[in-house]
Order: sequence, then structure tokens, then C-alpha cells
Amino acid sequence: MSGKIRNDNESLQTTTHDFLIYKDGKDNVKISVMLINNDLWLTQSLIAELFGTARSTITDHINNILKEGELSAETSVGISDISSGGRKPKIYNLDMIIAVGYRVNSKKATNFRIWATKVLKEYMIKGFVMDDERLKNPNYIFGEDYFEEMLERIRNIRSSERRFYQKITDIYSSCSVDYDKDSEITKEFFKTVQNKLHYAITGQTAAEIIYNRVDSNKEHMGLTNWKNSPDGPIYRYDVDIAKNYLNEKELKDLNRIVTMYLDYAELQAENHNAMTMKDWVEKLNAFLQFNGKEILHNAGKISAKVAQELAYREYDKFKVKQDKLYKSDFDNFLNETKMIEKRSDKNGK
Repeated sequence: MSGKIRNDNESLQTTTHDFLIYKDGKDNVKISVMLINNDLWLTQSLIAELFGTARSTITDHINNILKEGELSAETSVGISDISSGGRKPKIYNLDMIIAVGYRVNSKKATNFRIWATKVLKEYMIKGFVMDDERLKNPNYIFGEDYFEEMLERIRNIRSSERRFYQKITDIYSSCSVDYDKDSEITKEFFKTVQNKLHYAITGQTAAEIIYNRVDSNKEHMGLTNWKNSPDGPIYRYDVDIAKNYLNEKELKDLNRIVTMYLDYAELQAENHNAMTMKDWVEKLNAFLQFNGKEILHNAGKISAKVAQELAYREYDKFKVKQDKLYKSDFDNFLNETKMIEKRSDKNGK
């Protein structure tokens, strides 16, 4: 989301990318603020997104701040140049954003206050605050090292043996500047990403794929690949993995989408574009839609528990037949030995 504001007859664009709350590799809270004409303006929706809370909460805090006289509407409230639903929404400057940050009860707001308290304490003790990173690179707070490390992480993820959906979540967690494993957006993404990918390829969730394709009477009980495939035995841990039931075309389609996602991630790192959690979620949906795939909007008709129970029941039936037919290396050794002995006996007669 973005909004334009009027300032000295100029149209300026601001987004939550201009104000980021994140943690560095040493778990220190960091704030990145990109000011235009020494100020920053956001809508209520963007402030809510910034601090990870509901828009109604932001509205209440803003009203209280103005009512109590902490800030005045004349200096901290403006009107956007961009219409939303036929109306031009109100926008709020950096003073209001900071004031709201001290009132919101959320994880992101807490991180903001941790940072603000540290800065204020340093100012009170020293009489000044130095932003070493901003002095080294005044145009952008994320330096060359950040993007080089991001690029290395992406390439390691690409070459790993991780499953398709795990590579997507690895990009999300490793390359989001505001990554928070406890945030609602992370929990929702981790909960839905596997099903979202499977549904895009097959029109079914992971549980539905297993439920509809597992069959003890089919060859390999419906599996197309498993840990010891193609000639090794099938084990219980193979049968409740949806990917193991996908055909060759479906696997290629899945790999293509993941590859596009990884290519895009590398491009962002090379172009020095910082990405947020929200960006990665939206980009996955965009790739699926670009490839003409349906987006999953619910949990599906079959639960993971029901699918797993059916897969295990079918496996128990299949295992009886597999055990009768399966020949281990030892079995093959015995058979070869017997054949050699028979040939020796014939030659000896």
C-alpha cells in the first residue's frame, strides 16, 4: 500500500518500506526511516501494518493523542493525493507515528519502544546520538554486506535438499528484513504455504491429494516417488507426504514456481531491494496467479489427520503384499548361490 501527500506543491510517495522495524543478526532492534523533505507520512492502514495491529486501534490512539493535546491536527494530519474508495484518506506524519508507537500494545510496537528508549538514553547520557550506519551510507540503511549475505543465503537455499515448500519458507525467514517468527503473518504463512502450493498445482490440498490418491491395490499404493524409489521398499513415513503422490508434470510445475520465487529473491538481493514478510507473501500469490494457478482461500475439505489415518490403514494392507514380494540383497544372494550350486551339480553329472 502507498499514498501520496501534497507538500510545497510536490507529490511524494510513502510506504511502510520507508519505516521498518526489524532485528539484525545479533537480535538488536533496528529502525530504518527514509525521510522525504525531512518528514514521513502514512495512512492509518499503513501505521496499523507497521505496528502489527488493527486499524481501529490506530484510530483510537490517534483520536486520544489529538484530544489530549499531545499533538495538533494542524501539524500532524494531512490529506492524501490518492483517492481510496472515492475518498482521499487522512495521512499522519512522523510525529504522530512515533506517538502512536508508544501507545500500541503489540510485538512490533514493543520493539519500537525498545529502540526508542535506547536512543533516548544515549542522548541523555552523551547529549547526542550517532547513527554510524547512516553516516557510512546516508542514502540507505541496508549496506552492501546485508545484500551480499542475503544473496549467499538464497543460493544456499537453492542448492539445498530441502522440500519445495521448505525452500519457500526459508526465503521468507532468511530474507525478510522485519522477520518475526511469532508474528501472525508468519504463523499464517507457515500454516498455509504447503497447501497453497499443492492446491495451485493439483486443485487439491496436501491432505486431499493423499486421501484421493492413496490405494493399497495400486502399484506402489499410488506413490510416484518415495525415499527408496524406484526399487526399494515403501515405508510408513513415505505415505503421508503429498509430494510423493504427484506425477511428473505436477512435480515440474511445482519446481518451476519455486525456481521463479528463488530467481526473484536473487534479483531483489542483486538490486539491493529490501523485502518484508508481507512482500514475500504477496509475491508468492502473484507468481501463482501469473502462472494461471488458483489461490487457496480455505483449509480444504479433508483434514490432515483424516488423510494420514487413511494412508496408514492403506499402508498396513499394502505392507502385507510388499513383504511377500520384496526381496532383499540377502534374498538375492541366496537365490544366486542356489542357482550357482544347481549349475555346478549339472556340470558335475
